Amino acid sequence: MRRRSISQETEHLKLFQRAQKFLQTGEAESAKTVCDDALDRHPEDANFLCLSGRVLVILKRFDEANARIEQAMSIYPAFARPHEVRGDLLYAKGELPDAAKSFQQALKLDPKLQRTRMKLAQVYLYLGRSEEAQALKQEFMELSEDNKDIARATKLEKDEKFAEAERIYRQILTRHPDNVSAMRLWARLGIEQNRYAEAEVLLRRAVELAPGFSRAWTDLCKVQFEQELHDETIKSAKRLITLNPHATDGHIWLAAGSASSGHHGDAVEAYDAALEIEPDHVGALCGKGNACRTFGDQEAAVAAFRESIKVNPLHAEAYWSLANMKTFRFEDHEVDQMLALLPDERIPTEGRVQLNNALGLEFDGRREFDRAFEFIDHGNMLRRGEEFYDRVENEEKIDLSIDAFSQQFLEENAGHGDPDPAPIFIVGLPRSGSTLLEQILSSHSLVDGTHELADLGKIIRSTPQFTGPRLRYPTSIENLDTDGFKRLGKEYIERTRRYRGDRVFFTDKNPNNFAHVGLLHLVLPNAKIINARRHPLDSCFGSYKQLFAQGQPFTYDLVEVGEYYLQYQRLMDHWHEVLPGKVLDVHYEDVVADLEGQVRRILEYCKLDWEASCLRFHETNRSVKTASSEQVRQPIYSSSVNDWRNYESHLDSLIDVLEPLLAALPDKDRPSNIGPSSH
Repeated sequence: MRRRSISQETEHLKLFQRAQKFLQTGEAESAKTVCDDALDRHPEDANFLCLSGRVLVILKRFDEANARIEQAMSIYPAFARPHEVRGDLLYAKGELPDAAKSFQQALKLDPKLQRTRMKLAQVYLYLGRSEEAQALKQEFMELSEDNKDIARATKLEKDEKFAEAERIYRQILTRHPDNVSAMRLWARLGIEQNRYAEAEVLLRRAVELAPGFSRAWTDLCKVQFEQELHDETIKSAKRLITLNPHATDGHIWLAAGSASSGHHGDAVEAYDAALEIEPDHVGALCGKGNACRTFGDQEAAVAAFRESIKVNPLHAEAYWSLANMKTFRFEDHEVDQMLALLPDERIPTEGRVQLNNALGLEFDGRREFDRAFEFIDHGNMLRRGEEFYDRVENEEKIDLSIDAFSQQFLEENAGHGDPDPAPIFIVGLPRSGSTLLEQILSSHSLVDGTHELADLGKIIRSTPQFTGPRLRYPTSIENLDTDGFKRLGKEYIERTRRYRGDRVFFTDKNPNNFAHVGLLHLVLPNAKIINARRHPLDSCFGSYKQLFAQGQPFTYDLVEVGEYYLQYQRLMDHWHEVLPGKVLDVHYEDVVADLEGQVRRILEYCKLDWEASCLRFHETNRSVKTASSEQVRQPIYSSSVNDWRNYESHLDSLIDVLEPLLAALPDKDRPSNIGPSSH
């Protein structure tokens, strides 16, 4: 065989590394293309024959893989790698005894093949030969160079030297592309940095190579859940349960995926399964409480949260979850427990925030408003220290939206979007009555209520024309061509189909979509948009009272929430000016004062026939995920109108910010420190 030159060797090595990289990132077809190209030039290259065989096994093209392996063995009978790849092939086909023989032969030819040792141990476990498997694992721990590097990388992670740790994991996988431990640890590093999609690729590869690797399945559940891949989360959780039926992890991830996909009954069953295994599992108890609360079983929710407190009195989230039910009232001894926990140094900052908010809501319910404000305010001060929010940046974004979505731009690009009329968007600010409006609409026989969907924001962030290098949305909207508007509208319809039933229309009540009214008009011209409005002080202070699980970072400071409201109002005024009649404003106070009149107005705007069931929204049997879940199961009530007056003496800074809007209101709706109208 003719010897290659140094330059040829270098090029050959680059090709091999390129194929390996494709394999590591889950791009098996690309890896196959590189291998095929290399073998066209050098058909007897042992390394590429083996790598090609491994790729073909992953692609489940078993006959072609076997041909590569046979060719390598015939040319290099003393080379261990073909036997290892044959073991992979036999393992994938379920022929475990023969797979064990192939791995044994590979180790006989090359005892340094540590990944082969672990593969053989995995096969032994499946065959019930646990002692032999354990012996192989012990050898692995003692001899593995990879493990030494892994120990070094994990130490670097602890020192927050993440780039260096990542480089070591990459080096390990370059040496041994099948090192599933390195894959998982690299993925966990990605999880810590919220790089979920990258972590998912590594974890999928790890469980493909080692289907019994339960810790990798657990991590895969997490990254899929964080990406809102709920069906995939459920599948991975079920696999995890099959592997470890007596561990709680699989049941809890199954519950989380089920709850997020709207199957709350299944979620409760899964939480109950976890609690059968570990009755004192606080996370399962709280998860069950939230699932029960969502579909209206308040008694079961309260019992679960209280049991969580009984198991772990330091678990502040359970107190907050009870308070967040709004209609729930604590007993005096429970209030005393919370007060006693506040100075406890074992409670983390998040727990102290939750306790303060729970106490604030409890004293609010008892109409001890000064004391309630003291706890709400202190909890928000703690939470604001944990949040990032730049009010100048927010104002700049509003400026950019107003400039980008000019009347001329909207007119020039109208009519190109997806014509589907199914979506009904309910936008606005939190705590402004959007849940009530959704409950009313979802009581109609043609409307599905799908809660707050994050899909529009994800589409914006994943569109290269919007967020590529040196691009900034919304200014980058000008980069979208006419076909692009229709494509984005269709993508939204397809992405949200999984949340819907078989009704003609559906709601999306993500309040933050108020910023995207112009885009919605262009990509979904027949969609309806309802703006949930409320008295500015009720809207702002309602948000200030509410502790959000995540997001809405502007709500933890009275000045910032007031300024945010002004920017929201400025942008809504712009939409009304450039898109007259596009958005229907619905004031919460008007709905309370004249329910039937406002419901008729809403249905007429949505081009829906009158149905009296919309007046009986509190009887609708559907899940409600927001903080208003208990409130919207009651008939309309007026006690929350002008709630801000109970706290007026504490709201000077908010009133000062909102004065331009408040001064324009009727005299009866103004704070006392803003004088009557001169008209």
